[in-house]
Amino acid sequence: MDMQRLAFIGTGVMGKSIVKHLLKAGFEVAIHTRTKEKAESLIEEGAIWASSVSEAVSGAKIVFTMVGYPLDVESVYFGEEGILSYGQSDQVVIDMTTSSPLLAKRIAKKASELKMASIDAPVSGGDVGAQNGTLSIMCGGEEKTFKKILPILSLFGKQIVYQGAAGAGQHTKMCNQIAIATNMIGVCEAIAYAEQAGLTPETVLSSISSGAAGSWSLSNLAPRMLKKDFEPGFYIKHFLKDMDIALAEAEAMELHLPGLELARGMYDQLIQKGYGEKGTQALYLTYKQNGIQ
Repeated sequence: MDMQRLAFIGTGVMGKSIVKHLLKAGFEVAIHTRTKEKAESLIEEGAIWASSVSEAVSGAKIVFTMVGYPLDVESVYFGEEGILSYGQSDQVVIDMTTSSPLLAKRIAKKASELKMASIDAPVSGGDVGAQNGTLSIMCGGEEKTFKKILPILSLFGKQIVYQGAAGAGQHTKMCNQIAIATNMIGVCEAIAYAEQAGLTPETVLSSISSGAAGSWSLSNLAPRMLKKDFEPGFYIKHFLKDMDIALAEAEAMELHLPGLELARGMYDQLIQKGYGEKGTQALYLTYKQNGIQ
């Protein structure tokens, strides 16, 4: 098994940039995604196309996955053609999808039985963080495995933190998404207020972005809102999935999160109006008169 060979399943908005960092570092990367056409640019840059998950996994020391939904994660790992059917002992599997903590624990248990190692490693930082190699990566699993893969994660991550046993990375990502969900409401309302008060929103941002109100969303997504740029750094449809996971976990812990419930309802309105493929900053449209058609 070649130490320099990696596999990456799922090369979407963020996965594509991560693969580029791995290629730049000199790794041989086998990739597989549902639509080969969307991976053509990576193939041109040296990635090896694999026609199936099993083909991608073969011979890879580390297998990354970054797909859409928990059902996709389950299929990629537990399906007949899945990773855990074709994996080899001593391989490390790293799921970077934002997914269910319970599913992360299932993957880790099965991987251990196969003498493989597993890390759940969801990320935050959006398309900008992926492009710049500055993602925040939240890791769950065995600490010795985390330490082993840390140098590779450092190629595209800046804040890389070990959170605890399997599932801890996913639970931490839920904390992240909860904070973003309610913060996004505040960002939208601040801009809507600035416009209604006759201020220049860009000038307002120059004051409040670096003060106590500062946040990643305020600095990176508010300017996109003002430019009417609602293209996805992170899809609304995926954010809704994340909020549903967080709400389900909170319910299981008998924890009431009214702020998250409010944000979830607002984003669901956008989904119903056909904005699921837009970025999370499109929440701003709910504050614009006739913004949602």
